[in-house]
Amino acid sequence: MTSHLSPGESFLIHGGSSGIGTFAIQIAKHLGIKVFVTAGSEEKLAACKGLGADVCINYKTEDFVERVKQETNAKGVDVILDNIGGSYLQRNLNCLAVDGRLFIIGFQGGAVAEVNLQAVLARRLTIQAAGLRSRSPANKAQIVSEVEKNVWPAVVAGKVKPVIYKTFPLSEAAESHKLMEASSHIGKILLLP
Repeated sequence: MTSHLSPGESFLIHGGSSGIGTFAIQIAKHLGIKVFVTAGSEEKLAACKGLGADVCINYKTEDFVERVKQETNAKGVDVILDNIGGSYLQRNLNCLAVDGRLFIIGFQGGAVAEVNLQAVLARRLTIQAAGLRSRSPANKAQIVSEVEKNVWPAVVAGKVKPVIYKTFPLSEAAESHKLMEASSHIGKILLLP
């Protein structure tokens, strides 16, 4: 919705095996988008492939910029969904196509980065951050309305399904947090009352 992805475009999702990543893969494929993902293990990449990802990149063994350039004949991808931030910023810009859009939703790799603005200007790149916490209730309601209109029908039809790795009772919240910190899960970890 915010990225204005169109059928036929390409989309790189960092953290493809995360809860957000697994959902983004399915939505993008539902919309006719070519999906690239990064993840840190062959098991996670296989899960992404199973959800429909077209190009799976192990960021621990491959340079995602080089692989994106290779797979796109040096064009780059149209949109990137990034939860890493600082340490990936310039590299993300390097693998965006002309008029490409970078959406930052987190900063696990740091909140500060240095950017070559010449590349941003020359290729007309857009950098946007998207967070919910600072939004007004009215803006959040608008987002919910857009999700209901554009995403929910695919969920109801069974074309998009949340990936639940494991559920824990609330009394085992510390255990669930350890699992999350180990980063060995695929999809969401749920706490139940």
